[in-house]
Amino acid sequence: MDQIIEETLTLAREGKSVADAGDVDLAECASECWSRVDTADATLRVDGSMTVRADRDRLSHVFENLFRNAIEHGGSDVTVRVGALEGEDGFFVEDDGVGIPEEDFDRVRETGYTSSPDGTGFGLAIVDRIVEAHEWELQIGDGDGGGTRFDISGVDRRS
Repeated sequence: MDQIIEETLTLAREGKSVADAGDVDLAECASECWSRVDTADATLRVDGSMTVRADRDRLSHVFENLFRNAIEHGGSDVTVRVGALEGEDGFFVEDDGVGIPEEDFDRVRETGYTSSPDGTGFGLAIVDRIVEAHEWELQIGDGDGGGTRFDISGVDRRS
């Protein structure tokens, strides 16, 4: 119940526009977020580094929710990669888990939708709202090694 309440409050807060943006090192932020998530035997790989203009707290929620989602659906030994998009200003988070069926790519963004008996259905809805608040775009697709890939584009890249 506490988790549902906290996620509901986060969802309500994160939909607002971003006014507190600063320069955030993507690799550093992703690594810090990974350390705050119960990762079991999962692995994080951060490919390169870049600095983006973002609200660090909200970006942390994006990483933490995507990491938890990968582990919850991909298993305790999933590998998660974070890196810069090629040819676009943005980044991706990709896992090698079981993936999301293509017909559910839009549905997983809906508040309350979950395919897990223990899920709340808030995680990806929160990610979607944070991305929108930054005026970025979120695309969901298949990962290179199976699993799911989240591409976040339209990011103000600093380096």
